[in-house]
Amino acid sequence: MPTLDDILENVGEFDRFQKQTFFVLCLLSAAFTPVYVGVVFFGFIPEHRCFSPGVAELSQRCGWSLEEQLNHTVPEWGGHGGDFSSRCRRYEVDWNATGISCTDPLGSLVGNRSTVPLGPCRDGWVYDSPGTSLVTEFNLVCEDSWKLDLFQSAVNAGFFIGSINIGYIADRFGRKFCLLNTILANIVCGILLVFVPTYLWIVILRFLQGLVSKGCWTAGYILVTEVVGPKYRRTVGILYQTAFSVGLLVFDAIAYAIPHWRWLQLTVTLPSCFFLLYYWCLPESPRWLISQGKNDKAMKIISDMAKKNQKKMPSHFEDINFEEEDGGKQSPSFIDLVRTPQMRKNTFILMYNWFTSSVLYQGLIMHMGIAAGNMYLDFLYSALVEFPAAFIIIVTIDRVGRRYPWAVANLVAGAACLVTALIPEDIHWLKVIAACIGRMGITMAFEMVCFVNTELYPTYIRNLGVMVCSSLCDVGGVIVPFIVYRLVEIWHDLPLIVFTVLGLFAGGLVLLLPETKGRVLPETVEDVENFHGTSVFWLHISFSKSEQPLQCLWSSALIPEAAPAGVSHARRRKH
Repeated sequence: MPTLDDILENVGEFDRFQKQTFFVLCLLSAAFTPVYVGVVFFGFIPEHRCFSPGVAELSQRCGWSLEEQLNHTVPEWGGHGGDFSSRCRRYEVDWNATGISCTDPLGSLVGNRSTVPLGPCRDGWVYDSPGTSLVTEFNLVCEDSWKLDLFQSAVNAGFFIGSINIGYIADRFGRKFCLLNTILANIVCGILLVFVPTYLWIVILRFLQGLVSKGCWTAGYILVTEVVGPKYRRTVGILYQTAFSVGLLVFDAIAYAIPHWRWLQLTVTLPSCFFLLYYWCLPESPRWLISQGKNDKAMKIISDMAKKNQKKMPSHFEDINFEEEDGGKQSPSFIDLVRTPQMRKNTFILMYNWFTSSVLYQGLIMHMGIAAGNMYLDFLYSALVEFPAAFIIIVTIDRVGRRYPWAVANLVAGAACLVTALIPEDIHWLKVIAACIGRMGITMAFEMVCFVNTELYPTYIRNLGVMVCSSLCDVGGVIVPFIVYRLVEIWHDLPLIVFTVLGLFAGGLVLLLPETKGRVLPETVEDVENFHGTSVFWLHISFSKSEQPLQCLWSSALIPEAAPAGVSHARRRKH
């Protein structure tokens, strides 16, 4: 019985029809960027200090420069990167009192400067920023600074909960249905974020946006990979992910032009309204239709595909009936993930690497956003390194293998974080270079973990294994804001030391995993336990109806020859 892949070889595996679908879905991938890393610009933390009534008038009367004013009136002022006292405490004195000296104002008020009492910022803060952010609007600093951590953790919590259900929705109701509904929900949440007046509602809407937005990205990936032929799926998956990297560059440019967070939110949300036109522009996945027994609708889409690709479908394919391969299914169980020694080792190492990849990837972005340099340029440099990271993966995975490039990527990321922390602040350009090397390393590691994850589990439990392991990705996303924004209050580069330990340990653990290059995907737990045997060169992949799309942002990007429910094919492995 011929498969859909056999038909695609005749009507076009990646011709005009697929290229059009791929292009419009890449726009969707790029639009996901503000949700995933938007905290860098939406929650920008400018230099700040307590507002003290009377200081501005005194400064004007005495003719002080801004630096003189800060030295006289702000506790322990030391310029950029001041400590907690300079940002969150003020002198408990009356700056409106008469007879204050312009040369020693504190001395003229209390006599001994060292005994001046300090108090909280009762009258708010002064921010050194031309724009606005969540921080400046809601004063998310000092005792309330944890609320910014919660803002970013909310979207990752949404990712975690949404990823549990989105695979079911996509398989039950279709890729296109899932895509359009998540787009609509994301637009509604994004626009409401612009207008809600309270912090609580912003966090709630941010959570709801996370609940649907990653599912939207994943549904787009599933659809684009299911309309192309087998030999193009890996390339299409990588390029779809690269579109996210392009989105980073565009988002950086828009944020630079619009430094006010509500206008920025509106600007990056409104273009998503055009994605609703996908109702007329995009087809349903013919593979999903076949898996649901809707062969007539699938053949109609295939006929349209052949027409647009200017190919003629062979007559013996026109009345074909597809049959699902349901025989011999095993029921997946969570216990199977840890029942045997090799499965247990694979599961724990993969879970740790998903967690580490998320913490380092998001953590480096957040830390760069609060560094001493130009936030927009630093973000640009770190986004650009994602392109060579994707290229290195394409070049190495089928030549060198998976394990060693993956381990090296983690080790490089960890070592680069340590080097970044040790470089003095006055050599900022060198810190940026080291941080970018770390970003490139963890980008490679992130992409490698989702690729290898699919190769280390037997067919009947593959999707469950990926779902369980990749859930640690979102757990890491929930935790990382607290790691970054809390630890910088102790020492600005302390988060990088934490990243160093996590990255180096992850690199070491990867070396304990088996190499999967040139291996048959395991069909049973016994195959996994015997994974150190000799390589074979024929690969048979069969995905059951129960298998769902992968769960984390990157987790679908490099699935080898991904096929949908009931569709199987055999392909020769290259030596």
